[in-house]
Amino acid sequence: MKELLELFWVFIVIGATAFGGGYSLLPILERELIKKRGWINMDEVMDYFSIAQITPGIIAINVATFVGCKRRGVIGGIIATVAFIIPGTILMILVSIFFSRFAEMKIVSHAFSGIRIAVGALLLSTIIKLARGFFKNIKAVIIFVITLALSAVFKISPVLIVLGAGLAGFIFFPVWRKK
Repeated sequence: MKELLELFWVFIVIGATAFGGGYSLLPILERELIKKRGWINMDEVMDYFSIAQITPGIIAINVATFVGCKRRGVIGGIIATVAFIIPGTILMILVSIFFSRFAEMKIVSHAFSGIRIAVGALLLSTIIKLARGFFKNIKAVIIFVITLALSAVFKISPVLIVLGAGLAGFIFFPVWRKK
């Protein structure tokens, strides 16, 4: 029961402090789940994000569910998910009540400009951390460059890119080969 309460509290805190979407959550996950508690490692986080990208729903909620399930099974997944969405739900209710009254105020629009910049900085920090973990060998760099080109230059569907990258990973990094 103690571990379930800790899981609930950790994801309440993460849900209350995570702004900007899935990838901006990475620094918070790294601090709370990897460094402070050692519940998961960065490779697991990246696996969870990869799976969450191709499953329905919000990435951050899917990741909370995966972490909760890893810690305490289905009940842990449910607790982590509910805890993660409580702060955002409360915030959305409050914002919806008051936003229409204050949205046109210059101070509010300036505050949102600052928030967008901070979220951009968090995303850039996350991208740098991810890049360090991905480029461990030339095969990973090749998959990255091809994926980037298909996405940025040729505007290929992200679904096809993820499936193609998964196939490339299966071919280039087979589990049946000894390391």
